[in-house]
Amino acid sequence: MNIGIIGAGHIGSALAVRLTSLGHSVKIANSRGPETLKDVAQKTGATPVTAREAAQHGDIIVVTIPLKNIPDLPKDLFEGVAADVPVIDTSNYYPMLRDGHMPELETGDLTESEWVQQHLGRPVVKVFNNIYADHLENKGQAAGTPGRISLPVAGDDAAAKQKVMALVDELGFDAVDDGTLHESWRQQPGTLSYGADLPADKLREHFASLGTKRTEAQHAEYLANHAKAEQQMADQGIQLK
Repeated sequence: MNIGIIGAGHIGSALAVRLTSLGHSVKIANSRGPETLKDVAQKTGATPVTAREAAQHGDIIVVTIPLKNIPDLPKDLFEGVAADVPVIDTSNYYPMLRDGHMPELETGDLTESEWVQQHLGRPVVKVFNNIYADHLENKGQAAGTPGRISLPVAGDDAAAKQKVMALVDELGFDAVDDGTLHESWRQQPGTLSYGADLPADKLREHFASLGTKRTEAQHAEYLANHAKAEQQMADQGIQLK
């Protein structure tokens, strides 16, 4: 497939490495221009391009940039891109370490990827947000391998979701349907599925235990969990890309 990746940080680079190794044609972009991506190109085998060119290179498009930068993407980014091309969103909200506070994500029931979808003006599929980049690059396994890591996939377009789930399987992970984009809170930071590398049966059990509608108490709990984790990362000097 032709796959465009917008964002050359940890997740974008890990995906580029794996996808090129599987024989896909990958074009990758960042906010500073293709001339700054020589090292990324050498490491991943992807072709550096502009964000607009990456969006046009798509059987699948991946948007993997800091949440706070989503509104800065070109308004015509997807102009001319066929409606059936899935757009993957990998973003997470990190108010302390990166994004600053966004009240619309801390009150009410808007999920991170619903917010992204609003700004992109295009349906998105949420995946690759709850796994460490190193694990994404190095821990894929053949289908049927005991303990194979599963990744949740949420979205409102059934056909787009199926294409993305097939790609997840090709990358070496079990794809678990996490319902609609409105239900994608179950894979956001602060939840037990975030960074846990659960096998598919355990992930499905966890989602079933949560239900589909996030309560105010759950939202407060996950925000508090995430704040604690962010503080620990800050204390360790960890920086996000």
